[in-house]
Amino acid sequence: MAEEVLIPSPKKITSHLTGSLLAVAFLTSFGSSMLYGYNLAVVNSPAIYIKDFYNKTVLSRNGTGLSGETLTVMYSLTVSVFAVGGLIGSLVVGMLVTHFGRKGTVVNTAVLVFIAGALMGFSRICGSPEMIIIGRFITGIHSGISLSVVPMYLGEIAPKNLRGFLGLVPSIFIGTGVFSAQILGLHELLGKEEHWPLFLSVVVVPTFIQLILLPWFPESPRYLLIEKNNVHATITALKWYRTRCNIQAEIEEMQEEQRSLSSVETLSVLKLLQDETVRWQVLTVVVINIGMQLSGIDAIWFYTNDIFENAGIPPPEIPYTTAGTGIIEIIAGLIGCFTIEKLGRRSLMIGGFTMMSICSAGITLALLLETRLSFMRYVSVCCVVGIIAGFCIGPGKFCESDTNLLSRTYSFVFEGRMLCYVWKALDCHPQLYVNEQPN
Repeated sequence: MAEEVLIPSPKKITSHLTGSLLAVAFLTSFGSSMLYGYNLAVVNSPAIYIKDFYNKTVLSRNGTGLSGETLTVMYSLTVSVFAVGGLIGSLVVGMLVTHFGRKGTVVNTAVLVFIAGALMGFSRICGSPEMIIIGRFITGIHSGISLSVVPMYLGEIAPKNLRGFLGLVPSIFIGTGVFSAQILGLHELLGKEEHWPLFLSVVVVPTFIQLILLPWFPESPRYLLIEKNNVHATITALKWYRTRCNIQAEIEEMQEEQRSLSSVETLSVLKLLQDETVRWQVLTVVVINIGMQLSGIDAIWFYTNDIFENAGIPPPEIPYTTAGTGIIEIIAGLIGCFTIEKLGRRSLMIGGFTMMSICSAGITLALLLETRLSFMRYVSVCCVVGIIAGFCIGPGKFCESDTNLLSRTYSFVFEGRMLCYVWKALDCHPQLYVNEQPN
């Protein structure tokens, strides 16, 4: 069977979108990538209840409550420890995908979500703020791993002509996760004081569904052939993910890559930076990621409610306004997903950054003039929506997969390090912005 498949073929490596490809893309993104978006936004709505829980717990332990400044710092730690966990997750993902495989890493790291969900869900019963912080830290580790391994898995099971489309599916689900947190955080659902532990721990539901279904799907064909040298399993996986098309060319391409990798020495980041053949590609990846972090999107995500309150939106209307931005985020993600193959990554990236720049200038002007011109608060809200839309159309969609600019040999070395710096920046931003929030 293997000999028949390995006959040289001149045909192009293309294929149609199959049900199995779409199912894996949705399943991995639903149970992993969506949790990243959910955990970014979940701390917004119950912030006042979590702070009150912290204060009451310390009061019962020590006889004195927390000062406003200490309470703010403690809540800031709850927010930013998620990114510290993500930093650690991004550092260990290379070791995990080599040992467990791409799908295996997604499945095995699901246990982190259940541990974190249990800690946060039972934190009030146990009277332990530490359980919330540890739970957030563990969800951060899981998100740091997922942010890398899910696009990697989908990129390796997809044919070349569908990698752009499938590569953006996780980003759409990140937006869906943010939107889900905003909807569930409404007072009519889980936004009440008695429900906030459940609100934090509901992340176990999509992971449980993923854990039931994902093991039935094959591992990445590239991992099976190049790292496990299992030709028959590779053929089986390719047939599972493809329609009636030629898979010989894909087998041959992976075998050629396997031969080239066997003669390539292990690269360090320093050697990668010194390699003139990929200097512009590396510079492009670095600039994109730095631009993403300096765009201010983290402030928008973490403190949406405060931004809208400062813009003059009545407090009872803020949760619904925030949920509206979640819809915009999903729509913008879908626009990017269905236009990437036609417009290309570069056009969407430039357009997204341009839109964010204009809206950032607009929101600054609106906040300065809102005391004199009442309509400026609505301009401010529109600019916030524009920043989110621009980010989701452009930079937010490609920061996870922009190492496609490099060959797979270089990409594997560089991706984990780059994500490490992204998570570190994500950790710093909440701590910087929290000082600007009113006590």
